[in-house]
Amino acid sequence: MPTTARWAATLTLTATAVCGPLTGTALAAPGNAPSGLYAPSALVLTVGHGHSAAGVTPERAVTLNCAPTASGTHPAATQACAELQGADGDFDALTVRDGVVCTKQFDPVVVTVDGVWQGKRVSYERTFANECVKSSYGTTVFTF
Repeated sequence: MPTTARWAATLTLTATAVCGPLTGTALAAPGNAPSGLYAPSALVLTVGHGHSAAGVTPERAVTLNCAPTASGTHPAATQACAELQGADGDFDALTVRDGVVCTKQFDPVVVTVDGVWQGKRVSYERTFANECVKSSYGTTVFTF
C-alpha cells in the first residue's frame, strides 16, 4: 500500500474511532435527548456594504453561542440570545424598534447569519437600506 493511502486509511480509522461515539449524541432529537443534553445554538453573523452577500466581502463578523449559555464575540451576546429565543430563532420576526428615526440615505448593508439554532441549520441573508436601519431591527442581534 502506498504511503499516502496508508496515511489516509489511518486518519479515517482514527477519526471514526474518536468521533464515532459522539454522533449519537450530536444527532439526538431535542425531544428525545436525556436531560443533560441541549440542542446547539451557534451562529456566525457578518455584515458588509453592498446589495447582496454574493458580491460583498464581509467587513465585520461575530460569533454568537446561545446554548448552554450565551457567549461568543458578539458585543451583547446575552441580550442577543434572549432576543432570538423570544423570536423562536426567526430573524424575520425581528422588527423595527419604536421611536427609531433613520435618514433615507441609500448605502445598502448586507447581514448574513450561518450556523445552527436549536439543532437546526440556519442560513439567513438580509439587505438593509443603511447602517441605521440595520441597527434598528430588533434590539441587539444586528448591532455589532
